[in-house]
Amino acid sequence: MISAVVFDMDGVLIDTEPVWEEVRRGYVARSGGRWLPDTQSRLMGMSTPEWSGYLDVDLGVGRGAGRVADEVIDEMAARYRSELPLIPGALDAIRRLGAEFPLGLASSSPRRLIDQVLASAGVGDAFQVTVSTEECSAGKPDPEVYVVAARSLGVPPQECCAVEDSSNGLRSAIAAGLAVVAVPHQKYPPAPDALAGATLVVDRLDELTVSRVRGLRDSA
Repeated sequence: MISAVVFDMDGVLIDTEPVWEEVRRGYVARSGGRWLPDTQSRLMGMSTPEWSGYLDVDLGVGRGAGRVADEVIDEMAARYRSELPLIPGALDAIRRLGAEFPLGLASSSPRRLIDQVLASAGVGDAFQVTVSTEECSAGKPDPEVYVVAARSLGVPPQECCAVEDSSNGLRSAIAAGLAVVAVPHQKYPPAPDALAGATLVVDRLDELTVSRVRGLRDSA
């Protein structure tokens, strides 16, 4: 049975993938680098050291990965302070599922942005565990972030449900052994093979009810 729920953040709770793309694309252009056709899909799920190194070396920014990370995160933090793009139904889903299950968060965002988002949304206390891939040895699709989240919750991965939107996020949670609910982003839909591994696919977070979560392992 499902004993805990682990949310992704970007693309699931807040609609920040377009913001990340705009900020990083603009940063690369201002730095004299070159944005490639598959850049955005490759970036989704990367940890901070991974994406900053990718922008710096592969896209030709050439400022050093540490500086790239600091400058991009500073710009993202400023955007969040100006407006937090919560996805419709996100707060209700957190409260609804949090009333029945312990909640975790497994995000590719850096710790600084995770803490800012949860505090700004007023849901910091709703999550017993939050894990950033920058605190892991590899980003998604590596399963480590979900393994760490489940372990920190004290629940076997097989008894956890992950709520994800991206190809790499889905692959990460599936590889970690969690039952996976996919909430595909309309602008950045996951690859068919990644989506095929989800136990349940919903169009909106208000479709994610307690009864549907409890039934995930029965339908797996």
